[in-house]
Amino acid sequence: MSPIDLRLGRWQDVLADVTTCDAVICDPPYSKATHDGHNDGAESTISITGQHTRESIAYEEFTATTVVEFVGAWAPRCRGWLACMTSHDLIPAWESAYRNAGLYTFAPVPIIQKRPRLVGDGPSSWAVYMMVGRPRNKTMATWGCLPGAYEAPTVKGAGIAGCKPLGLMRAIVRDYSRPGDLIVDPFCGSGTTALAAAMEGRRCITSEEKPEHYAIARKRLDRGYQPGLI
Repeated sequence: MSPIDLRLGRWQDVLADVTTCDAVICDPPYSKATHDGHNDGAESTISITGQHTRESIAYEEFTATTVVEFVGAWAPRCRGWLACMTSHDLIPAWESAYRNAGLYTFAPVPIIQKRPRLVGDGPSSWAVYMMVGRPRNKTMATWGCLPGAYEAPTVKGAGIAGCKPLGLMRAIVRDYSRPGDLIVDPFCGSGTTALAAAMEGRRCITSEEKPEHYAIARKRLDRGYQPGLI
């Protein structure tokens, strides 16, 4: 059996049969303000440079209500870590949802990707934040100390805005799961987390609701991979 199970559709529908997993590691949509700011920057960059150097975000944003729905669905099914990325303005929503779900909740973990400042009227945004929570049990309490931040190169992501570098996702997979674990990623995108999981000796069930993104991920994952190689 393949270590990667890629499904087309809304996670609420196509992952309904996944009753347990060892970790949820994902990069969900961010807030409306973040999406709008990104898309405005993408349009401005095109007007200035004449080049499509920054993909627009074409998927629906997350809200505080969406965060509550997501955490409420996955916290009871996850035996281990929830490690979910977000923008700064949704941090309070994730913290509240984690605590209300009974998870031990940690401070946001910054993920730094330095980007050239081509347009804008203030500081560039170089960070997203990984919201980390775990069940309150003795097994998880002995996991050990994990990095307080990650730094990753900026990459052009397979035509999908927000794609994270493979090396970054492999590091996160290593830190928040163990070999043989089952990881769930309900926001497959171009398949980076699933690929990272397989390369690190984990299994992954992942879903993508946009057919065009699913096709990109399917093609990428079907090319295969080399386990254990950077």
